[in-house]
Amino acid sequence: AGLDAHLDRPLRKEVCGDEGPAGPGEAYGRRGAVTAHTQLSLFTVDGLIRAQVRRDTGAWHPPTDVHLAYRRWAATQSDWGPDERRTGDGWLARQEWLYSRRGPERSCLSGFGDRGMGTLEAVRNPGERGPGALTRSAPFGLLVGWDPGLVLQLALECAAQSHGHPAARLAAGAYALLVHGAAR
Repeated sequence: AGLDAHLDRPLRKEVCGDEGPAGPGEAYGRRGAVTAHTQLSLFTVDGLIRAQVRRDTGAWHPPTDVHLAYRRWAATQSDWGPDERRTGDGWLARQEWLYSRRGPERSCLSGFGDRGMGTLEAVRNPGERGPGALTRSAPFGLLVGWDPGLVLQLALECAAQSHGHPAARLAAGAYALLVHGAAR
């Protein structure tokens, strides 16, 4: 399936007309719905913002902050809506439109479904090499003030939280570096 399945999707004149797509298409029963990959990218940014805030406090470990953000994302895949009792969830996790299951990878659900955090030394889902780690790694590349080596390290560490196969981790790191180079 993979890429070949996407190539068969019709984006021809018969579907979009001479001008091409005029806006967001329909998905999940409504126009402009976001995918699980987009949801995870948003929560990646949420984790990076929180890590930056903690940088000045001395409690700075970006992979942990990103993992906690991914756990908040995992709640959006099973809860009915935001839980107002969880005061530390922040603005993003209180957005009701995110509480919709959009075909998440099983590896992401299992990787973020409990408190255990995968690391490079103890990866989650060792054989998993799906695209989920890659698709959520673009935000790491937007850390333009960071050294490329740190961007790569962070992308690799956060990929290991759900995708343990070296190919998945390296793809996530490479994509983060491509975005980083383009952003710089």
